[in-house]
Amino acid sequence: MAEGLNRVLLLGNLGADPELKMTQAGQSVLNLRLATSETYLDRDKVRRERTEWHSVAIWGKRAEALAKILDKGSRVFIEGSLRTSAYEDREGTKRYKTEVVASNVILAGGDRGTGRGDSGDARGGAGARGNGAPAEPLPDDFGYGGSDDDIPF
Repeated sequence: MAEGLNRVLLLGNLGADPELKMTQAGQSVLNLRLATSETYLDRDKVRRERTEWHSVAIWGKRAEALAKILDKGSRVFIEGSLRTSAYEDREGTKRYKTEVVASNVILAGGDRGTGRGDSGDARGGAGARGNGAPAEPLPDDFGYGGSDDDIPF
């Protein structure tokens, strides 16, 4: 059977501060809520905006490093794949959760509307804190270096 392609590319802003957690196995995971917006013309030729919300998970050392840099309003470019997991809620009903598991994260800078102005990023450079500088990829040492098989679900 031929292999498929599972790739997601998103450019948006964080709708809340990221949450860094540790799994029972000691693996770090950073959970993000990412908003992507697009504008369109409705039937009456009125410009409208539609926002989609995405759950994003970042694993390992990259998660720990990004937890120190990102906060609500940060503009990021996410590359990853979709993963769906199943769980039972408190009433015993089977539920499903689909999220993007990020393999690459680029700080896109830009205006976040948080009122903090040009503060630069947490690494002392430009681009992550809303100053309009070009996007900066994170250094390679921020990755956790594992394969998708290492991600516990």
